[in-house]
Amino acid sequence: MFTYAEENYIKAIFHLQAQSDKEVSTNAIADVMETKPSSVTDMVQKLAEKKVLAYRKYKGASLTEQGRKVATSVIRKHRLWEVFLVDKLNFHWDEVHDIAEQLEHIQSDELIKRLDKFLGNPDFDPHGDPIPDANGNFKKTEKKLLSKLKKGQRGVCVGVKESSPEFLQFLDKKNISIGTKIKVLGKEFFDGSMVIEVGKNQSFISKKIAESLYVQTN
Repeated sequence: MFTYAEENYIKAIFHLQAQSDKEVSTNAIADVMETKPSSVTDMVQKLAEKKVLAYRKYKGASLTEQGRKVATSVIRKHRLWEVFLVDKLNFHWDEVHDIAEQLEHIQSDELIKRLDKFLGNPDFDPHGDPIPDANGNFKKTEKKLLSKLKKGQRGVCVGVKESSPEFLQFLDKKNISIGTKIKVLGKEFFDGSMVIEVGKNQSFISKKIAESLYVQTN
């Protein structure tokens, strides 16, 4: 059993490791957790004693196999609860993250097993992120950032790199969600901004937005 704080640290280290596949520095963890590096050092040493991560002073921390299992279990619960909130309780996709942050710490394996079955064993959450199975395995999909598409190319939105409420609300204004078909009508060489077609409407988006949307082109 782990505390909420411990699970949050384990999850944060998992996501940071996924970005670099290297040991994660205490400063990087502190940035994500919005706390002091000294507090991070205390926590990672505590987690190292519990065998969920390996920690080397001045090098950083990396999850053990046990730590990875804890992380994927928390992520699995979080994303299943997001599906439940959107599909069954009619929450909007920009409203569910904070609620799922609370629900992800429920410890009942049987509840999560039944929740998964009730939802039809979904592979992805409302933001397009893969839901790990009970063994911690993620379904892999071929996707690329919208910013990588050239003029005339088409793609289907399959995920978002950022899931803040503000960003998701912006996408709503542009009528963009998971499953939306997007065509690149023009691309500005100078700053990477784009003119895109969504349905019958044309829209201008910045490079930042284009770099925050995942699409499939096949």
